Amino acid sequence: MLTLIKNGETYAPDYLGKKDILIVGKQIGFIKDHIEIPEQFVDIKVIDAKGKLVVPGFIDSHVHIIGGGGEGSYKTRTPEIQLTDVTIAGITTLIGVIGTDGTTRTMPNLIAKARGLEEEGITCYVHTGSYQVPVKTLTGKIEDDLILIDKVIGAGEIAIADHRSSQPTVEEMAKIASAARIGGLLSGKAGIVNIHVGDSLDHLDVIEQVIEKTEIPIQQFYPTHINRNHHLFEAGIQYAKKGGFIDFTTSSIKKFIENGEVKSCKALKKALNAGVEISRITFTSDGQASLPDFDESGHLRGMNIGKCSSLYNEVRAAIVEEGVPIETAIRVITENPARILKLVQKGSIKEGKDADLVLLNKETYEVDTVFAMGQMMVESGKAIVKGTFEES
Repeated sequence: MLTLIKNGETYAPDYLGKKDILIVGKQIGFIKDHIEIPEQFVDIKVIDAKGKLVVPGFIDSHVHIIGGGGEGSYKTRTPEIQLTDVTIAGITTLIGVIGTDGTTRTMPNLIAKARGLEEEGITCYVHTGSYQVPVKTLTGKIEDDLILIDKVIGAGEIAIADHRSSQPTVEEMAKIASAARIGGLLSGKAGIVNIHVGDSLDHLDVIEQVIEKTEIPIQQFYPTHINRNHHLFEAGIQYAKKGGFIDFTTSSIKKFIENGEVKSCKALKKALNAGVEISRITFTSDGQASLPDFDESGHLRGMNIGKCSSLYNEVRAAIVEEGVPIETAIRVITENPARILKLVQKGSIKEGKDADLVLLNKETYEVDTVFAMGQMMVESGKAIVKGTFEES
């Protein structure tokens, strides 16, 4: 199947100007100033992208694809994600994680869901483990999971600075990072350690001590929720200036913002103004996670659910409300996570790369059309491909 996207202004994420893009099967075949449509040829679908911006498909590298939560007992376990929750938001690649509940949410379940999402049309990988230490893996060892299981590309999310974490020591965290690093080196994967950072004033102390006391590089860690409060945000800025990666969580509620959370769009602008390199910053949605509201004594006061739709909403807000240039803002959900996670076929628009593309309305910056692995998933803002158990 051939699809020709014509007349779109292309951000790859660097601005390329107006380009024609020919999709050949699942990949980008050609990118030219002008591609002629032959009079006699195989069937070719032509998309007129005039008035549209063409950007890489979005990468959401922290999603609870099998559901999360449970901090308010069994009834607060969140549901599995559905295909259109993702595609309507312009997301074409997911990284699945397990959070607080490492007992009823398991690695076999996580991997099976990832494979199911791929069968439905998008790309999905996972991290091995959950909040808990020792890490609950599939094979019994972090490095074995990375080397032997194609879908496993890292470890996590390991919780620190949080009353729900296992309170890992520096030595325990060093061993986790070492195992992930070795597994990554031997398998050609990122072997990243995804770190959940809570509200504690300990901030990033555990992983910073690992970096200081061992030979493990700072880039082995990928801490998220860095915008959850102002003091953690400031600690994250300093961490990024040392060469670390920082990730801002886009799912939120009004009460969190009122209590000091920094909106991702504003966090991006503030971090850039503080001198953090854009290559160090990403956004993730924490989709399908529970968003629990605890009081100062640790008692649960309320519960909401994370949404993948928040991912691009915050990028769009950074562009429209904060004045961040398009080619800068979209890097946090395209090129940057692709590089950090070694997803070499993802994150940019280049010949030979996977045909994951999003067409945005040039005036409103809203998602219009989405291609995942060359297949049109969303057209004119509506899902045209549904998940197996979604209503058609």
